[in-house]
Amino acid sequence: MGNKRSGQVQTTASSGLNRTYLIVGAIIVVFVAGFIALVVIDSRQQAGSSPPGEVETYDVGPANEHTESDVDYEQTPPAGGEHNPVWQNEGFYDAPVRDENAVHTMEHGAVWITYSPDLPQAQKDQIRQLVEGQTCMVASPHPDLPTPVVASAWGKQLTLESADSPDLEQFVRAYRLGPQTPEVGATCSGGTADTL
Repeated sequence: MGNKRSGQVQTTASSGLNRTYLIVGAIIVVFVAGFIALVVIDSRQQAGSSPPGEVETYDVGPANEHTESDVDYEQTPPAGGEHNPVWQNEGFYDAPVRDENAVHTMEHGAVWITYSPDLPQAQKDQIRQLVEGQTCMVASPHPDLPTPVVASAWGKQLTLESADSPDLEQFVRAYRLGPQTPEVGATCSGGTADTL
């Protein structure tokens, strides 16, 4: 009878020990799965905010160089440089804007999306959706672009064959109010909404 009771105690103790191992194992599995999920989410966020690989970087000179004259920029559209004292208001434009005003808005941290005037309406609508309701975003048609769509920020530029490209949104996430912004905290409204 003593052996029987001893066996029951061992079985109960063994059962309790197995349950403890299962609980500890489950906690470890949950912890590892959570850690992996965090790593995946973090890497996706970093990839989403990093610039696309084809971005050109230009030395556009110092900021705060104002002129009321027309400027002969090295890039079309310009990626920075001397500019008008009045910035272009953020928003989507159906008509071209002055380069000199848009460059000033880029100095404030804006991304300026220029598009070919004959870009299909569906792509113009995509650009409009990307720009409207966002601070420091400007979009306008521009003549003589090297590609149908060009995204520009101060000293940075990306040429695209289509507004459908995921690189466009990636460029915006990386550079709108990004680290290249010369005048951090400056407004992108309260300037001019004039078009050509």
